Amino acid sequence: MMSKALTVLSVTAHPDDEVLGFGATAAKLVSEGSHVYNCILSGQVEARRNKPEQEELQADIKNAESILNCTGTILGSFPNIEFNTVPHIELVRFIENAIQDIQPDYIFTHHPYDLNNDHYHVSKACQAAARLYQRKSDITPIKGLYLMEIPSSTDWSFPIDSNHFQPNTFFEVGMENIQKKISALDAYRGVMRPYPHSRSKESLEALATFRGAQAGVRYAEAFQMIFQITPF
Repeated sequence: MMSKALTVLSVTAHPDDEVLGFGATAAKLVSEGSHVYNCILSGQVEARRNKPEQEELQADIKNAESILNCTGTILGSFPNIEFNTVPHIELVRFIENAIQDIQPDYIFTHHPYDLNNDHYHVSKACQAAARLYQRKSDITPIKGLYLMEIPSSTDWSFPIDSNHFQPNTFFEVGMENIQKKISALDAYRGVMRPYPHSRSKESLEALATFRGAQAGVRYAEAFQMIFQITPF
């Protein structure tokens, strides 16, 4: 249990990533009094298959945010599946601006070595941007930076070297927050899939059970901690 309210920022590539990787933890943190913001760099995801109309997608983002009781969302317009064409510094500066505005205590972002190349570029840019407080005196020092796992992306990567997702931090979330996560994903049209897909209700519940068992609790979301100055 936290001793004080925190400000937490998730930094992800696409709408729904913030829920897939961080949704139950976000709901739990909010229930304990924290403020959670989401920074999504490709707010339009033009290349997404079966993408809803832009107005519908914006409504889906807001609905998911509301279900998790997040405070707000920052949307960028970087090109979906083409982050490799964007200068690294532009991604870094966008995330730095979000950090400047929100002043987060903790940041959650993608693991760089999953199957989606956009996630790689967001993760690398976020790791650079997270050091902003060491360059500017008016930025709240970041107390921790964590990498998330995205079902149907992190789990689909090929572990051919030592760069795969290696969870070392677990947030106990409870089934009620897993159900909020699933409801928030349901708010995104066309995201959920039938079992045994990774983005099915059954698979998400099973993953929470597995991660909980790893940590000795009933249900959890797992992260790979990059650094942590002060624990939650």
